[in-house]
Amino acid sequence: MAGKPKLHYANGRGKMESIRWLLAAAGVEFEEEFVETKEDLEKLRKDGALLFQQVPMVEIDGMKMVQTRAILSYIAGKYNLYGKDLKERALIDMYVEGTTDLMGMIMQLPFQPPEAQEKNLALIIERAATRYFPVYEKVLKDHGQEFLVGSRFSWADVHLFEAILMAEECKPDILSSFPQLQAFKGRISNIPTVKKFLQPGSQRKPPADDKLIAKVKKIFNI
Repeated sequence: MAGKPKLHYANGRGKMESIRWLLAAAGVEFEEEFVETKEDLEKLRKDGALLFQQVPMVEIDGMKMVQTRAILSYIAGKYNLYGKDLKERALIDMYVEGTTDLMGMIMQLPFQPPEAQEKNLALIIERAATRYFPVYEKVLKDHGQEFLVGSRFSWADVHLFEAILMAEECKPDILSSFPQLQAFKGRISNIPTVKKFLQPGSQRKPPADDKLIAKVKKIFNI
């Protein structure tokens, strides 16, 4: 029997958090080996574990996978969260790319100079409310199903749910004018594997604080 996937990254959200979310939503237990210092990162590089000298890296099925998108696609495919055919996968990919763009903006915010953060926070809220969330609101309304693609829970749903939670950390009432997304959030949060990951004590990571930001900057020379 194959062992649990092992995740190599800093002890924070970053690009690994979507991987944690997808594994958790699939009901897959995983282990984590945190990159705590520059030396830890350098050791992974010297050992040849990082194809492009970067983390995230996930050990799964005998592979040492890098590149976030490749890792997520593999997990989605392996655990039947990637649609039933090529067209459904294309839709999932499009929706995931949209939420990835929004989450990327939010992820970068704590690492920006204080004078830029207020302006960029306003931009995130504006983009979420006018560019991204209206798309998913319309998709859910037009599709008339519980999920974004087809009639099954998929990677697109997990990713959108994660993006909603991140956006709500920026503005708690950001879904106030999106009734479909409010209902979607309620449905997804009650899926047993998702509900479990939302509980205290799970491997879900909190927003980055000043201490973590300083540590990450030091490890990755940011």
